[in-house]
Amino acid sequence: MHVRYFAAARAAAGVEEESFELAAGATVASLLAAILAVERPEPPAGTPPLARILARSSFLLNEVAVRSDSSALVPGDVVDVLPPFAGG
Repeated sequence: MHVRYFAAARAAAGVEEESFELAAGATVASLLAAILAVERPEPPAGTPPLARILARSSFLLNEVAVRSDSSALVPGDVVDVLPPFAGG
């Protein structure tokens, strides 16, 4: 799976994007667990930890909104992490 981070998620992850190899039957929930298992440097001052950001984020799976963290993933999928944005 390929993950792209935006805004505060990017700052907290310390990277713009990364890839994960997950077992067959992987779901968005198992991808989130894999993301949180990566050892990362401290986020910049004022940036919440990645776990907190992920808990409040929306996700796109191949550019379509994900409604459930039990959504199935297959190799080659792209998941975008969209934290809450201010303004409108």
